[in-house]
Amino acid sequence: MSDPTAIAQQFTQFYYQQFDSDRNGLASLYRDTSMLTWESTQIQGSQAITEKLVNLPFAKVQHKIVTIDAQPSSPSTASIIVLVTGQLLVDDGTNPLQFTQVFHVSVFS
Repeated sequence: MSDPTAIAQQFTQFYYQQFDSDRNGLASLYRDTSMLTWESTQIQGSQAITEKLVNLPFAKVQHKIVTIDAQPSSPSTASIIVLVTGQLLVDDGTNPLQFTQVFHVSVFS
């Protein structure tokens, strides 16, 4: 990957816009081997991950990204590790919650 930071920024912008508007649209970003760990619970596979995200206990969410850090994760595979920090508002809340999320982004053909 030629510019990990630019790729991470584009991926992150797409991911959180999709998360905030229609979480079903995130399914195409995951594979059967993908893993999501949410509050110590491991969820594997695109269908199971999407189901978890769609059924989170809030109707509305708005993410505000504060930092994005990225670096290549393998010299032989087109992949990067992305660390995102930010704030989110859920439903009609007025006090933002802090969040940190890590992605391992790989190119699949």
